[in-house]
Amino acid sequence: MLTSLFLCGALGALLVPVRSQLISVCIEEDEDLRVDCRIKPKPNKITSYEFSWSSGTKESLINTNVSGSAAEVQFRDKSEVVELDPYGYRMTLKGFTNTLPHNTTYMCKISGQVQNINLEKEQLQPCSAVSQFLKTSWSWIVPLLIFLYHTQC
Repeated sequence: MLTSLFLCGALGALLVPVRSQLISVCIEEDEDLRVDCRIKPKPNKITSYEFSWSSGTKESLINTNVSGSAAEVQFRDKSEVVELDPYGYRMTLKGFTNTLPHNTTYMCKISGQVQNINLEKEQLQPCSAVSQFLKTSWSWIVPLLIFLYHTQC
């Protein structure tokens, strides 16, 4: 009984800082680069987005709907953005997977809120449902709950 109480307390303490990633990057089956940005937009504000990456000191704007801003010429006909449900945007970039810099910071900005993730080219995973599940910080909760269940029996 005391062990179960201790495990419940430890699990509760671990769950406090858990939150899922707001930005994820992966490679689709057709070798396109995909960036999902799940920032919740601010209420009563027009939702704008910007997707960019940086390598070294140079930041390159890939796609945007911000008035007065434009994507760099090399990306203009190579990227598209779709809205995600319930909120967020997905940017797909065609034809750049083989020429990605070794160490890249991917950035998304939705209504002024910025998220970024730094990845080396070798860290990019396929966009399968399983790999996306394993990348979320929630994925380790299931094994902990199973372990906790078995300790109760």
